[in-house]
Amino acid sequence: MTPLRIVFMGTPELACASLRALLEVPLFQVAGVVTQPDRPKGRELHLQASPVKQLALAAAIPVLQPERARDERFIAQLQALQPDLIAVAAFGQLLPKTILDLPRFGCVNVHASLLPRYRGAAPIQWALLNDDRQTGVTIMKMDPGLDTGEILAQEATPIGPDDNAITLHERLARMGADLLTRTIPPYVAGGIQPRPQPSDGIAFAPKIKKEDGRLDWSQPARALWNRVRGLVPWPGAFTFLTTQSQAHMVKIWEAEIIDGAGSAGEILQVGNAAIVVACGRQALRILALQREGGRRLTAQQFLAGHRLEPGQRLG
Repeated sequence: MTPLRIVFMGTPELACASLRALLEVPLFQVAGVVTQPDRPKGRELHLQASPVKQLALAAAIPVLQPERARDERFIAQLQALQPDLIAVAAFGQLLPKTILDLPRFGCVNVHASLLPRYRGAAPIQWALLNDDRQTGVTIMKMDPGLDTGEILAQEATPIGPDDNAITLHERLARMGADLLTRTIPPYVAGGIQPRPQPSDGIAFAPKIKKEDGRLDWSQPARALWNRVRGLVPWPGAFTFLTTQSQAHMVKIWEAEIIDGAGSAGEILQVGNAAIVVACGRQALRILALQREGGRRLTAQQFLAGHRLEPGQRLG
């Protein structure tokens, strides 16, 4: 049987699991990889290849890096690869109809939510921010819209109290990769009938901004806890501590909900390896934090080097 020629399009670490899975299936031939151009990163702003590019080069797969998916030269290069199918996972650009219609089996996408819930760039973060108890992955046949294509397959997973954006990211990446490789063979054989997304339950997951991480202590503790776990590692949940007329940004890495009452943002308790802060309802027990310019510390380590007292405020 002739292997199915696949071009893979993806950029971040989330997409690497799908590329690895495709490379392991003998029925598939990954003819090329498309990823975003190298971007400056780090303090010295050196150009850095995307995780998908690094994986593709290690596997000796040709790599294309268009600035714009609509670029005619890029589309010609893509056409020259003669893909039967294009598989996409977190590529970072909408694809024009020219590309969607190029392979005979079209383009399929791995999306980290149960569509139509959380169309957009940050489905994992918004599932946590909105206190969802379940999420999952969707394999869809792409159309020109933003995550509006017909559904080929879905798989759900519960969101537990120990989950955060990092653990969900890793689990959904594995689930999406597995579901992709299980879905493609019956799909190209005509055994899966694509079904339209439901018209109800539509929700959007816009790109996360740094300011989304700022904690509003007037909110209930559960909302703040969800923000802490939903926004690791970036931008992270943060607040400001004022000492001697100076405000210092503090990033909160880990916290838990406990009973407590006081003025929103008031430090209620210091000690016992934690810092307890009053919220609009209940309180947040901070377990790990990081002062701007410093390193991540446990609350006990932080208190050893920073004097805090009940009655001080975060805001």
